[in-house]
Amino acid sequence: METKLLRGEQERDLQEAARLLRAGETVAFPTETVYGLGANALDADAARKIYAAKGRPSDNPLIVHIYDRAQLEMLTDQISETAEKLMDAFWPGPLTIIFHRRPGAVPDCVTGGLDTVAVRMPNHPVALRLLRMADLPIAAPSANLSGKPSPTAVSHVEHDLSGRIAAIVSGGSCAVGVESTVLDVSGNAPVILRPGGITREQLEAVTSEPVIYATPHGSTVETPRAPGMKYTHYAPEAPVYICTGTPEEIAEKIDHRLEVHKGRAGVMLSRQTLRLLQNADENLVVNLGSRDDLKQIACNLFAALRYFDDSDVEAIYTEDFPAEHIGVALMNRLDKAAGSKKI
Repeated sequence: METKLLRGEQERDLQEAARLLRAGETVAFPTETVYGLGANALDADAARKIYAAKGRPSDNPLIVHIYDRAQLEMLTDQISETAEKLMDAFWPGPLTIIFHRRPGAVPDCVTGGLDTVAVRMPNHPVALRLLRMADLPIAAPSANLSGKPSPTAVSHVEHDLSGRIAAIVSGGSCAVGVESTVLDVSGNAPVILRPGGITREQLEAVTSEPVIYATPHGSTVETPRAPGMKYTHYAPEAPVYICTGTPEEIAEKIDHRLEVHKGRAGVMLSRQTLRLLQNADENLVVNLGSRDDLKQIACNLFAALRYFDDSDVEAIYTEDFPAEHIGVALMNRLDKAAGSKKI
């Protein structure tokens, strides 16, 4: 398949992308979180093309993207007061809300066969214009091969999916850099199924009630209720190791391992920890940003992981970060990329 490269700032290119979506094809497009791979959420055949292109397990549910809250009527007939407050506060934005699915409205291949549907409204001008032009709810997981680091730039999408999908719409780098928070409001209490760009503290300020985290998903049989709960995610080719301790202790651990690897190890660290290293090769080092700005580090994470995929490193070393506010989402992604390997 030839993949068209379309420019998000060009009206004619966006019209072509919208035409392809209406024709049941797959189109990658930018959002504020990561690039998404979209298809008509109401068309089972179109949605299955997403799974085929990504190599994604068929029981891993997709998030449906909309441009107007009126589109929710096609997807759900149960919108709680809590959901209304959350949409008022965070849409458009990096919050996915899980609703009860309207019977017969969304194909099982989009919801993983669940009786719920995950929906968000992206906060990106290109995404919103494209969704409005297509005038369809669009199912869109991250536009990468399943299990690999999520794409935050057009080049990442091209690397993984060129020749597998109909088109890629450019739109610059993604401002948030980690996927949306997935919040289940279909039960008695709000539950975070996946931490992301909206923190628990922000959610609780709106709900005025406790928001809890879901327990880890360990079943090999049960269908996950949200993306990222069951399968390996965010992993580069080389194994990732998270070093723990103070910046001084982390630097000492990594310096020792860099001597062992003899120029075949990558390092992605905060600016503060990088300053303490003695043995790093500047070509195999990524500065993630300041430990005082976890939003910046989260934004740079996936690009850093992909940088090392273009090298021949045999290992990647990073550090742990405070698991608070956006740091919860950051460490969630790092733990999954590392397979929880810590030093």
